[in-house]
Amino acid sequence: MNVLLAVSTALLAGLLMTRAFRPFKLPAVTAYLIAGVLIGPCCLGALGIEGLGFTSMEEASSLSVISQAALGFIAFSIGNEFRVSDLKKIGKQAFVIGIFQALAATLLVDLALFAVHLAIPDKISAAQVITLGAIATATAPAATLMVIRQYKAKGPLTQLLLPIVALDDAVGLVVFAVSFGIAKTLVSGSMDLVSVLVNPFVEIICSLLLGAFMGWLLTQIERLFNSNTNRLNMTIAFVCLTVALSNLSFAIGPVHIGFSSLLVCMMLGTVFCNICPLSEDLMKSSDKWTSPLFALFFVISGAELELGVFADLAIVGIGVVYILFRSFGKYLGAFASAKAVHCGPKICKYLGITLLPQAGVALGMCTTAMQLGEQGYLISNITLFAVLIYELFGPLMTKMALTAAGDIHPMPEEVKNRRQTKLEEVKKEK
Repeated sequence: MNVLLAVSTALLAGLLMTRAFRPFKLPAVTAYLIAGVLIGPCCLGALGIEGLGFTSMEEASSLSVISQAALGFIAFSIGNEFRVSDLKKIGKQAFVIGIFQALAATLLVDLALFAVHLAIPDKISAAQVITLGAIATATAPAATLMVIRQYKAKGPLTQLLLPIVALDDAVGLVVFAVSFGIAKTLVSGSMDLVSVLVNPFVEIICSLLLGAFMGWLLTQIERLFNSNTNRLNMTIAFVCLTVALSNLSFAIGPVHIGFSSLLVCMMLGTVFCNICPLSEDLMKSSDKWTSPLFALFFVISGAELELGVFADLAIVGIGVVYILFRSFGKYLGAFASAKAVHCGPKICKYLGITLLPQAGVALGMCTTAMQLGEQGYLISNITLFAVLIYELFGPLMTKMALTAAGDIHPMPEEVKNRRQTKLEEVKKEK
């Protein structure tokens, strides 16, 4: 009963908050996060009234299975962006820019936060610096696509932006797997070569192999069913099964065999969408089914935000440093790489701005970062703080950049008049 009550409260709070935020035209993910903060143990949950919110961090953490499942479906959806037919059209420009701007963001954030670590080592550790640098790579595909579709953006910048956003998160997942492996080594205190270099490499290879096998197996079993409903059920079951299998870990001598659920599920989606003829329809159906799951994921993430940590000005300063240097890295990395591959002046100038939004994948990464124990809480709070800022201003800046680049055109007056006339006719008929 308590679990069902917590789930229903979280989902209703998130949905109602989207209505409250509707006049401000902000993305739904922002509303979900703020709803989570409001019903979390730092706000309404502090009243101790069951059903009004999460009364403790333990209660919010008890729904971690939802976050793990949502994380799997997020990565599964990213894998869908890597169809071979589409990859052939991406070209050298998208590939170079996608990798370079992601690594530039990681490098600048790592350098800036490492300087902070040297100044105040008691506030942020080297493991936290490395992990936050890896999280800096991720962007928010949903926020970017929402702006493009809402304003029907079309042009050179938009055409290049879409594959970059997909490639960016794939690069981010790989960078995070390596960086997080190093971070776990630093926390454990064992600085041997196997822990720092071999284990992360083995984790990446094993994750890709497991994901590829599960993608192939899903395609073979999917052929046994003729009903689209049964195919959808099978897809959902396989993603959940893949998430569960990715939590396995064991050791062979000094080598630790583990998996990254992000990489495993991304590879599952990539293989499935390339070898299953009906994958595109199933992916669309899966996206509709996962809508409430993602809403819960964002609300729970907001509820786990410890507002008390921001009473420390040093922590607030770390969050600001992260936001500023990630923004610099994204913009400068996109600008330099776009220049190098001879993109147009408008693309060079405005592409980096469109890559600032950050949400789902970053939140998934910080959920994984909780494996660092107490050190994971700082990573989670800084990431959530950054996501709130980026989701408040990122989509607006993306719209401004696409408009300045000429990819968004103002609605013609004749279209506005036509719509107004249609509305008046409907009112008269009623």
